[in-house]
Amino acid sequence: MQRRQLITLLGGLAAAWPLATRAQQSALPVVGFLSSRSPGESTYVVAAFRRGMREAGFIEGENLGIAFRWAEGRYDRLPALAAELTDLRVAVLFAAGGQPSALAAKAATATIPVVFSAINDPVGLGVVANLNRPGGNVTGMAVFTAELGAKSVELLKQLVPATAVIAYLVNPSNPSADLYSKEAPTAARALGIAVPVLNASTENGLDDVFASLAKLGAGGIVVPAEPFFDTQRDRIVALSARYAIPAIYTWREYAVAGGLMTYGPSLTDSYRQAGIYVGRVLKGEKPADLPVMRPTKFDLVINLRTAKALGLNIPDKLLAIADEVIE
Repeated sequence: MQRRQLITLLGGLAAAWPLATRAQQSALPVVGFLSSRSPGESTYVVAAFRRGMREAGFIEGENLGIAFRWAEGRYDRLPALAAELTDLRVAVLFAAGGQPSALAAKAATATIPVVFSAINDPVGLGVVANLNRPGGNVTGMAVFTAELGAKSVELLKQLVPATAVIAYLVNPSNPSADLYSKEAPTAARALGIAVPVLNASTENGLDDVFASLAKLGAGGIVVPAEPFFDTQRDRIVALSARYAIPAIYTWREYAVAGGLMTYGPSLTDSYRQAGIYVGRVLKGEKPADLPVMRPTKFDLVINLRTAKALGLNIPDKLLAIADEVIE
């Protein structure tokens, strides 16, 4: 072969390589990641989701692509974001960040498989027909954290036994707001205390709620699992410290961020399990046949540094049952 012919051949191959690479990448299945939360505070759950997919045999960039869409606590953005992902013809749509994203994903498609993570009462919300056999194109991980409201009030009462008022924070734009609002007051009556339900769906609303607690005579506040609150995790923990108000949260990550106490299931495990489910669907299983998974373990985490800063003495019996103590 003459030198000029060899150079021409090599040049043609070099030009073809990027095209082949792009073609290979475009052939990878793409998972749509729809979240009502924000990317900055979701790094740990995204890592857990990727870990679950890796366990199922899928690694982003190698045999899988992920298209992210973030509502950043603005639930009104979710329908348009869900439509963007369905227009991309994703292989699976993962609805992250609770009820708002799950409902938006379900409304956006009846054909693309949908896997959700960390939502309350999926049957009551109409997301699935049945927990054991969901039917349709949707399945995922349920957490039933609204039912933890009663336990959260009880635990917080042990820390502030003299208080007659414990506030309960709710985002009224969440489809599960009514469910959250009913659980805690019911438990409070048995404890002989009042539990006013306070609403916040904006940053200013959160500021106003914490500023009002002293006037209400509240000795503590329950902050339930709520995607918008998760986007404001550091702000809420800081407000609790600023107003010296004991607070209990659902997710362990609040205690790590400086929150006083948390009680609930593992959010990272919910996302990891969802990643495994996404992998199973990519391999051909149908959401209709995959039962909705429920947590079996609930952890109590106490931050002793925060308790000391608030001037609280944690009862020995509470420390004895804690699954984790941050010192």
